[in-house]
Parts: sequence; C-alpha cells; structure tokens
Amino acid sequence: MRKRDIESFKRILTDQQQRITGNADRTLRENMVLDTDDLPDEMDLATAEYNQGLVFRLRDRERYLLSKVNKALKKIEKGDFGICEECEEPIALPRLKARPVTTLCIRCKEEQERREKMYV
Repeated sequence: MRKRDIESFKRILTDQQQRITGNADRTLRENMVLDTDDLPDEMDLATAEYNQGLVFRLRDRERYLLSKVNKALKKIEKGDFGICEECEEPIALPRLKARPVTTLCIRCKEEQERREKMYV
C-alpha cells in the first residue's frame, strides 16, 4: 500500500477516534445524572430514563468501535495495516475505504460468516 494511502487511513482513523472520545466526554458531562426536580411527572422521568439508556447503549457500541480504531492505528504504526489476519494477503483498498477497521479480506470475512451461520 502506498504511503499516501496509509496517511489517509491514519487521518480517517484519528478523526474517528477523536469524535468517539468527544462523544464519550460529552455524555459524561451531560447525561450522567437525571435531576428528578426538572421532571414534573412519572412519564417525563420514564422518557428521560429511556433516552439516557439509549445514549449509554450508543456509547457502549462506540467504545467497542474505539477499540477497533485503536487496533487499526497500532497496525499502522507496526506496518501491518491492510493485511488480512487470516490469510495474510493484502485487503483490497475499496474494502478498507468502506471499513478502515477491518481485519479480514472479503474472502476470509465471508468464510467467517459462513462458519458462524453453521452454529446459529
């Protein structure tokens, strides 16, 4: 992979990393506490608790994505970004552009999904 491509992916991943951590910081500042004095009835309180739960679930999903982003950035630093972890072949550039955190080429990913279907 060309150095220009690697730098582009590094920039994309770093931006994503900053966005996710910014969302987490904002959630900590704004969504951690429900002030029941601001919610006059039980329906308002229930709605606020439901919305807070949604925000926390979204942040949990982002936390998982952040671990993948961090792993991809480490791979860039080590020099093995864009290499399939299964077959060790290069991952196609269009696949990386669509999903920069991917660790498998399309062939290995499809095989993984087939194996998972057998156990469901």
